[in-house]
Amino acid sequence: MQTVYHPANSRGFANHGWLKSAHTFSFANYYDPERMGFGVLRVINDDFVEGGQGFGTHPHRDMEIISVPLSGDLAHRDSMGNGSIIKNGDVQVMSAGTGVTHSEMNANRDQAVKFLQIWVLPRKNNVAPRYQQITIANEAKPNDFQQILSPNADDAGVWIHQNAWFSLARFSDGTQKRYDVKREGNGVYVFVIKGKAKVGGIELGERDGLGLWETDGFDVEALGDAEILLMDVPMDVEANINQLH
Repeated sequence: MQTVYHPANSRGFANHGWLKSAHTFSFANYYDPERMGFGVLRVINDDFVEGGQGFGTHPHRDMEIISVPLSGDLAHRDSMGNGSIIKNGDVQVMSAGTGVTHSEMNANRDQAVKFLQIWVLPRKNNVAPRYQQITIANEAKPNDFQQILSPNADDAGVWIHQNAWFSLARFSDGTQKRYDVKREGNGVYVFVIKGKAKVGGIELGERDGLGLWETDGFDVEALGDAEILLMDVPMDVEANINQLH
């Protein structure tokens, strides 16, 4: 098993006043040639947006963009005609495909919104743009892995154009379970949202990240109550690029 550890304080940080963002991987003005992603996982941004502020309308294409709200309310609008509010307990995905514009604004003026924005390279370019939003809170599985994303429209969670599976683990203190990698050739990037955990024998604190690959699975143990996001993604970026058309 191979691993790469990214402590929370090693991330790139941007402070724009209205926006504070921590970048696990190179993004915008933060560039580190050793931090260009993990397999097809390209971006994990940990965003804090002040009340009444947000990202104005801007374009994307050929990227799978996933938003996981942590607190507050995030207002979404896009060129496909979607307008919605997402909050903790929801998950949202936008397949940018041939091109889409969207905005993300804090829906409230009196409180901040916090969310993770995650970008995954698609296995196919030039798809028709699409939007999906679901509430996952009602299906939450305490002390188990809850799948929130997959490649399959008829599976649990949202779906994307990639052989990727995301799971949330809300573990109480001392809970230990084995995670089995979903697909041969995939690796798993583990991001601790809250608390502390031991993953593959390595202790992680809040907002730490750990990539694991060349393994078929590993143990996850909560050291105190913990909330953990596991992103199971293809590691061979070149093979995925060769599939793009």
